[in-house]
Amino acid sequence: MKLVVAVDKNWGIGYKGELLARVRADLRYFQSLTKGNTVILGSKTLATFPGGRVLKDRTNIVLSRKDGYAPEGAIVVSSIDSLLKELESYDTDKVFVIGGATVYEQLLPYCDTAYVTKFEKNFESDAFFPNLDASPDWELLSLGETQITNPETDTEPDMLFRFCTYKRK
Repeated sequence: MKLVVAVDKNWGIGYKGELLARVRADLRYFQSLTKGNTVILGSKTLATFPGGRVLKDRTNIVLSRKDGYAPEGAIVVSSIDSLLKELESYDTDKVFVIGGATVYEQLLPYCDTAYVTKFEKNFESDAFFPNLDASPDWELLSLGETQITNPETDTEPDMLFRFCTYKRK
């Protein structure tokens, strides 16, 4: 399994249930990685999507313990064990964990690749991703070139960011 996440300098990923920033290049990168594949997410993350609807052109698997929770177009599993059972019929190289914080925390041990967009800014955050730079289990495989946000399309003007890839050792 793989994962996709955008983090700030402190490995923050969200605040009050929302992304820290919306950056068109990052959203396109996310789409290029996940389109045509399977995404795993929590119900709180799904609720932040437009209309609370699943992502198009992807198989959406939602982790939720809510009784009767059945978003249209999603496969719902209630535990990590049931998720792993569901994934037995999938090519795990085409499965991407996309959040939120609890889902990342639970599934990080099952992931071998992390696609991390690093925002060169400290945001106010209340949700975090583990610092892979400080982890002995992960190594930075590639560090993309520094880019800058577009004030016409992005919520954070003039913010530097990079696309990074980490591999489990």
